[in-house]
Amino acid sequence: MYSNRLKLQGYAFPPDTIYQEEFEAEFEYEETPDQIEAIEAVKKDLESSRPMDRLVCGDVGYGKTEVAIRAAFKVAMAGRQIMMLAPTTILALQHYNTFKNRFENYPVRVELVSRFKTPAEIRDILADFSAGKVDMVVGTHAILSSKLKPKNLGLLIIDEEQRFGVNHKETIKKFKNLVDVLTLTATPIPRTLHMALTGIRELSIIATPPKNRQSVETYVLEEDDDLISDAIRNEIQRGGQVFYLYNRVETIEEETNYLSKLVPEVSIGILHGQMTEDEIEETLLDFYNRKYDILVTTTIIESGIDMPNVNTLFVKRADLFGLSQLYQIRGRVGRSDRKAFAYMLLPKDRVVTEQAEKRLNTIFEYQELGSGFKVAMRDLEIRGAGNLLGKEQSGDIMEVGFDLYVRMLEDAIARIKGEEIVVEVRTSVTLNTNFFIPETYISDTRQKIEFYKKLEGARDLDEIEEIYSEMLDRFGEPPEDAKTFILLEKIRTLASNLGFEFVTEMKDEIKMKSGSYFRGDHTKIIQLISARTGLTLNPKEPNVLIFQTEKSWKKKS
Repeated sequence: MYSNRLKLQGYAFPPDTIYQEEFEAEFEYEETPDQIEAIEAVKKDLESSRPMDRLVCGDVGYGKTEVAIRAAFKVAMAGRQIMMLAPTTILALQHYNTFKNRFENYPVRVELVSRFKTPAEIRDILADFSAGKVDMVVGTHAILSSKLKPKNLGLLIIDEEQRFGVNHKETIKKFKNLVDVLTLTATPIPRTLHMALTGIRELSIIATPPKNRQSVETYVLEEDDDLISDAIRNEIQRGGQVFYLYNRVETIEEETNYLSKLVPEVSIGILHGQMTEDEIEETLLDFYNRKYDILVTTTIIESGIDMPNVNTLFVKRADLFGLSQLYQIRGRVGRSDRKAFAYMLLPKDRVVTEQAEKRLNTIFEYQELGSGFKVAMRDLEIRGAGNLLGKEQSGDIMEVGFDLYVRMLEDAIARIKGEEIVVEVRTSVTLNTNFFIPETYISDTRQKIEFYKKLEGARDLDEIEEIYSEMLDRFGEPPEDAKTFILLEKIRTLASNLGFEFVTEMKDEIKMKSGSYFRGDHTKIIQLISARTGLTLNPKEPNVLIFQTEKSWKKKS
């Protein structure tokens, strides 16, 4: 799909009209520099004949939606249609109201497809969208399973792509080929972020916070009745409300009873995904209208309506949540000019895993405003880039790394264009160690991305040495993590030049597979094996060399 997008000619939208200028002048806030930069980048993409695939990354309330609104208006003024996908019904309703209000003075018809509409209303909306009478449709994944057939779709906007299921993402791909795509997120999944960092998807970062916004004071600590009751009472006494995240539906009522005994004077509501849609809507609206002081909830609140009065959050068993999940959940509080607090609760007398400890350290470390992209970068470092193809994101090839993906992409483009395919092996390297450029060394996100791209794109050792010299000159001696990352790129380059498909570190050995384009010296390999250097062949795995670590080799000797 990505190779087709790169090769195919899309629709080039015309430059801004006087209506665009008038529309943008109606924006009630002053744009931040990052916001302006993102808006201009999106417009440039739209005016290009190459289909847009841009990721706009920014925290909640930083102005991502306005970027999408201006893009949608530009598309609508050119006579093309827009479709926007949101992960929850409540969020879809929020977007619908925002777009409808912004477009009310212009001939742009916006409709919502969700459970808030009757079946008859939905049929009429879909029919009008197919006939070109509706300019924009907003909805959840329900749109994807409907009989939606746009007449002239020009732009697909996806909010928080990581919240959609695997099958929904596969369906979304079908809309992407000849359509401009704009994705909005606070914390992209590692795969999406890696694709942005390495140039497959364009990236805009909005890191400037709104005026008077304060950071969320975050604590990671063991459960304690006194701490929980004191924090709840402090929030209620200042007129606020509390989110208490408990992610086990089967025992959520027991947890609610525990809180009722702990702070009997407060009112408590319950919210989870097994409730009916009407019950969910009613509970959220009741909480929004302050019928409850505390809402005991599952991760259903991860993306939802703004509740500026909720400024204390508890997350029970925080060690069981993913990093981007924790960041999104923390984003549910601190949406006003009032100081907010987040308590990541751990069970007493229980050791958390190493991965969980890294995630919790990250969420504690990055408390400042606009940390979403930094958190996503750390998530990429902790989890890796993942599979870049297919559902699991899987297909027949279960673990395709970025380097193989790029080679396949380039080959596919060459085939489509009828060009001769130049075989270039890029080895996949997996080592049992962390390799990244820490923020303590290069704090500026854009500069860090620049060096990641340079090192990923290096094709020989001389190029890597030049990049290393530039780092030394600009930032001084790199720390061990950065040196390890540079070493990894050197290993990858050498292995690629020899034609190895992968180099993988196991427990006490390193496996190296020679592929169809292996250019190594077989005679030299035999000599190394005979000399008992630790290099062996495994007869069960053709073309795989095994290098035993010194410790393992000495044991067998």
